[in-house]
Amino acid sequence: MPHTHHTTLISAANLAARLAAAPGSALIFDCRFDLAAPGAGEAAYATGHLPGAHYLHLDRDLSGVKTGTNGRHPLPDRAALVATLAGFGLNEGQQVIAYDAQDGMYAARLWWLLRWLGHDSVALLDGGLLAWEAAGQPLDTQVPAKAPGNFKAGKPLAVTVDVQAVERNLTTRDHLLIDARAADRYRGENETIDPVGGHIPGALNHYFKDNLAADGRFKSAHDLREVFGAAIGGTAPDRVVLQCGSGVTACHNALAMEIAGLHGAALYPGSWSEWCANPSRPVATGATP
Repeated sequence: MPHTHHTTLISAANLAARLAAAPGSALIFDCRFDLAAPGAGEAAYATGHLPGAHYLHLDRDLSGVKTGTNGRHPLPDRAALVATLAGFGLNEGQQVIAYDAQDGMYAARLWWLLRWLGHDSVALLDGGLLAWEAAGQPLDTQVPAKAPGNFKAGKPLAVTVDVQAVERNLTTRDHLLIDARAADRYRGENETIDPVGGHIPGALNHYFKDNLAADGRFKSAHDLREVFGAAIGGTAPDRVVLQCGSGVTACHNALAMEIAGLHGAALYPGSWSEWCANPSRPVATGATP
């Protein structure tokens, strides 16, 4: 009996049932990370992770080379990322499950990156590690063996815009920017990560954690559609550009829009960290776009 093809979320119960029925049918990646302590996620993985899960590191595996002007987490080289994922055993069309313990903020980066590589069989474990443990499911400390897979990149299912397009948009306003950072950082307050506080002029704010219900799982498709529909108004979803501090939590908003059935939003990977690296670019502060 073929397994269900998950492209957005999978519940802890569904994943546990799938792994019990067909242990090798899904490739699982632990994406835990801490911006303030880059080794913390890998250390947490070593103390206990989902059975069969491999670890992917945000800086090392899911980001590219920083130049000082291209943001804190530039996109990885496509060929390098394909080689990394194939090296962990990913095969074409295989179901991938991503999870973390940080509200999905890092797992969503892997979800988006796989879509960028043309692979749509990727889903977040809804509620992450906490949901898995709350369901009474076991953790493991064994690091699974690697067996090379045949994964190759296909036509991208996710689109990007570069900083030049965002600069042009200051004048044209053809696209609507949505900033995924917390409201205080959007306003330019309490900025501890980037050297400049504020936001890109014209950007609206939708904090990525507002995609989640109180239990840490994503809100319903209906609720997300209502929230994003109110934010974007009459703007078509494919004219929305998602950004954040460094192109990571914006992927959480991309996933939420996908769940809501609002398809086609682009990612600005460099985000605020790239934008503010050039002092000639304008900065807005306060609650006004």
